Amino acid sequence: MKVILLQDVKGHGKKGDVVNASDGYARNYLFPRNLAVEATSKNLNDLKNKQAAENKRKEAQLEEARKQAEAISGLEVVVKAKSGENGKLFGSVTNKEIGDTLKRQHNISIDRKKIVLPEPIRSLGSFQLEVKVYPEITAKLNVKVVEE
Repeated sequence: MKVILLQDVKGHGKKGDVVNASDGYARNYLFPRNLAVEATSKNLNDLKNKQAAENKRKEAQLEEARKQAEAISGLEVVVKAKSGENGKLFGSVTNKEIGDTLKRQHNISIDRKKIVLPEPIRSLGSFQLEVKVYPEITAKLNVKVVEE
């Protein structure tokens, strides 16, 4: 019997897959637990429509991420911090501070987890950081740390 999985089922497939299951397994286990529905033409059509809507939504998110990456690329964020001798900072500049400063200076809101700091910034100067806007899309952000 062909069934459409409504949830991931170990050993059979992922949500949205159309798989063959034995009649007894489908009737006695999958259907009562709402793990699957029978693969009728109506249900297959509904699945196709849901997948099309999901693809359209992902395309919109990808386009929005590209626009945001384009807006971020080339921007310079100036972060003020207290420093001691030789330009060493008291503490360090974190990705949270960079995200807050970006919001304040350029009105672009970015989650701090998306700003990649290979190591904490502990000195004055200019740095180029990577911002992961979307899984495949990254942007370069220039950060300048100056004396407060």
